[in-house]
Amino acid sequence: MTVRTALQQGAELLEKAGVAAPRLTAEVLLCYAAGWERSHLYGHPEEDLTEVAWLHYGRYLFQRLEGAPTQHITRRQEFYGREFRVSPDVLIPRPETEHVVEAALRLAPSARSVLDIGCGSGALAVTLQLELKARVWATDISTAALVVASENARRLGAAVRFLACDLASALRGGVFDLVACNPPYVPDGEQPSLQREVRDHEPAIALFGGPTGVEVYRRLVPEAQRLLCPGGWLIVELGYQIEGPVRGLLDNRWQDVEVTPDLAGWPRVLAARWSP
Repeated sequence: MTVRTALQQGAELLEKAGVAAPRLTAEVLLCYAAGWERSHLYGHPEEDLTEVAWLHYGRYLFQRLEGAPTQHITRRQEFYGREFRVSPDVLIPRPETEHVVEAALRLAPSARSVLDIGCGSGALAVTLQLELKARVWATDISTAALVVASENARRLGAAVRFLACDLASALRGGVFDLVACNPPYVPDGEQPSLQREVRDHEPAIALFGGPTGVEVYRRLVPEAQRLLCPGGWLIVELGYQIEGPVRGLLDNRWQDVEVTPDLAGWPRVLAARWSP
């Protein structure tokens, strides 16, 4: 079985199953199976696969056809130019969440104390620490997620302090220049309509935000008021069609409120400055 044939057959199987980006997925899985960079595929299309690589490739294709996300098979996902390890215990970092980082770097470039609430894989906390060179704390209610996040911080050389708690209940207030959060915001009733890769393989606690999807924000905003220094920023990711309800949680003590759209034009990130 040559590289060219393996990719062709894998892409055909994935396409018939309705998997998005079938050719790219086949390339990623074959590289992972064989331990290659993707450039190797293009430079050696007639190379024969070893029996071990072929067996691994077949197993990974089967897992993907069964609905497992590619990132759970390869255990990795790129975020803001860095490779993060992921597992079924954490939400897979999405490109849209990079808008949170971009907003933080633009609005709070001199932040010296930063908190990531609900850190999951640690993508936000690690990235903000490495980009801002700030003191960064990160919390999560899931100890399994914190294991993944702390390993990412160690591997990428980020000095992040991790705490297991609900929101930021373990931390004292009035000390942070920036609070960032990508909260669970999918309304509970939308579970059946989600892609099976998301619904069946990513942690529900990181996805679903209650009946309306705004429930966690209702707790998060008062918590941010407690945590932030005067003039500090709250920057959160937004779910679909919840910009209005989340804005409604901010009273006149929040200033300079702005919303950044994602590449599709949907409101994606809300930022507000605490001015008591």
